[in-house]
Order: sequence, then C-alpha cells, then structure tokens
Amino acid sequence: MRTVTFGMNISLDGYCDHNLFSPDEEVMEYFTSTMDGVDLYFFGRVMYELMFPYWDDVAKDQSGSPSENEFARRFSAIDRVVVSRSLEVNDPKARVIRSNPVEELSKLKQQPGKNISVDSVSMLPDFIAAGLIDEFKLVVHPGLAGNGRLLLPPGSLTEKLDLKLTEKIHFKSGSVALHYVKQ
Repeated sequence: MRTVTFGMNISLDGYCDHNLFSPDEEVMEYFTSTMDGVDLYFFGRVMYELMFPYWDDVAKDQSGSPSENEFARRFSAIDRVVVSRSLEVNDPKARVIRSNPVEELSKLKQQPGKNISVDSVSMLPDFIAAGLIDEFKLVVHPGLAGNGRLLLPPGSLTEKLDLKLTEKIHFKSGSVALHYVKQ
C-alpha cells in the first residue's frame, strides 16, 4: 500500500495561503527533498491552478533561483491527479477526475507505486475522516497571517487525530519543518 502525505506551508496562526510565504533557498531545498519517493500528486483545482503552469514554465526556462529551478524540474516531472468539476487541462502529466475524490484517492493508495502527495486544503477533512492521510509535512513560517484559508476550519473534523512527531528541521529563516505520522 502506498503512503499518502499531506504537505503545506502554514503561518503560526494556522493559515495556509501560498501567497503569504516566500520560501528561501533552504526551504525550497527542503520542499524538493520531500519529492523523494513521490510519483503522484493529488491536487484540488485551486492548488493546481496556483502551481501550474507556473512551475512548468520555471522548469522550461530556468527563470528562478538555483533551488527554485531544481524544485521546478522535479515537481513538473511528477504525474498529477486534479479534482475539478469544470477545469479543462492541457497537461500531459495531469488526469482530471470530476467526482468522488475520497474514493479515487483510496483506489490510488491501493495500487502499486511510490508515495502520493496530497496538496488540497479543501479536501483535507474528508481525507482525514476516511483515514487516507498517513503523514503530514508542514512548514511553519514565522509570522501571523490574520486571515486567509485555515488549514482545518473549526468543526471540520469529527474525531481527534493523534500524530507522532518524527522529524523537526529548523531553518535559518525561522521557519520550521515538522513531519508527523499517524499513531
């Protein structure tokens, strides 16, 4: 069975809008390392549109910093599933599903392959409730956002989920990478 990991940037007050953060070289290298062993990304429409075609373009023209270029090269090479009722994509690495993301992720988890990385805040409560998320890799940034999208809205979980911290990395920027697994 494949391992499903949820990864996200987050502020100290629990907000996870990617536009709030500007990861430095060290944090970008960390995110690149999280792709080791991943052969599939599972996106919601919003996150997919935030990430693509931006990172594909950086991979093609090498327009970022050295760490951004390496992230883009590796990130763009990984297959992806996108959940959307309306999005049409012209992306040879992407497959769009229109409904039942919990059922689809459950099927993918049972198939042979490497790890699956989930990058969708909107579907996270449903994935947690279905027991599909095995690991959480959060990078906590040293700042308070005060608004935006919360990682988990109040009342979105029906049961408490106990996690075990397996790794903690401190970055010079003050950000901290936290790796948790289900107990």
